[in-house]
Amino acid sequence: MLTFEWPWLLVLLPLPILYRLWRRRAETLAPALKAPVYCALAAQTSVERRSGYWQWLTLTLLFVAWAGTLLAATRPTWIGDPVTLPSSGRDLLIAVDISGSMKQTDMRLEGESVDRLTVVKQVVGEFVERRQGDRLGLILFGTRPYLQTPLTFDRQTMNTLLNEAQIGFAGESTAIGDAIGLAVKRLQSRPENHRVLILLTDGANSAGEAQPLEAAEIAAREGITIYTIGIGAEVVVERSFFGSRRINPSRDLDETTLTAIADKTGGRYFRARNPDELQQIYAQLDQLEPVEQEAETLRPTKALFYWPLGVALLCSLLLAPLTARGDS
Repeated sequence: MLTFEWPWLLVLLPLPILYRLWRRRAETLAPALKAPVYCALAAQTSVERRSGYWQWLTLTLLFVAWAGTLLAATRPTWIGDPVTLPSSGRDLLIAVDISGSMKQTDMRLEGESVDRLTVVKQVVGEFVERRQGDRLGLILFGTRPYLQTPLTFDRQTMNTLLNEAQIGFAGESTAIGDAIGLAVKRLQSRPENHRVLILLTDGANSAGEAQPLEAAEIAAREGITIYTIGIGAEVVVERSFFGSRRINPSRDLDETTLTAIADKTGGRYFRARNPDELQQIYAQLDQLEPVEQEAETLRPTKALFYWPLGVALLCSLLLAPLTARGDS
């Protein structure tokens, strides 16, 4: 559908024609010195300008340039057919820990030892691709939390930004409480009964102003369900010159707090010791039932003013040689 923002400007279209019909020659009362040679030359030039074909061509180009300028000023816009956005799904924020401890290489992916964040990027990326109909957002947190991607249907952009995340960019510590607080701020304005936060970490709260359980209580009051995931292997064998020993690289993981956060908000706590378990966890999260929400429609718009403006500019360029011809 074609619309005009200021269509009333088209009433000025006949203005040049009316001016040409009603104009009068200016009467000069001041004395002037007449030179016969130049008077004859001016009369001859006037006759040439009034010669049929070139005169009509000049007037036509002038009128088309005027009409094109006016039409561009009315701001023509093409409004497309309504596009319905998905009417079901959840507002789902994913909070990923990128603190210094996530560089621990206690995971194996395709036969190679990799750090925890690399595994998270692959598994979460596959999860994001499957969540059609959900609004997804990404929070990255370390010492401070950051909203990397606001709630959006654009899963490709979210995956791109997740893959660009680097360990330590948000600080070396872990601010779980502040990450939950940021998620509450972003979700509290959304419709109720489908606000979800998936929080993944490998440690305990060691930074930030908000305490995790206090933030979880606020989230519960806002109707936000939090699913927590603790990531990291429980046993790693270290070999040295003196032999080998078994260590627990996840000794700093605060499973008690993560479980309490999930319980307070009606969610669940999951433990991911390897990539396979993490994939199974996200497969379970995939079973979240979508909740009906108010349908939204979008009508794409496209500005068209540059087409008549281009025609007006072209006519102006064509008038230049015609004017020069008339003056010669």
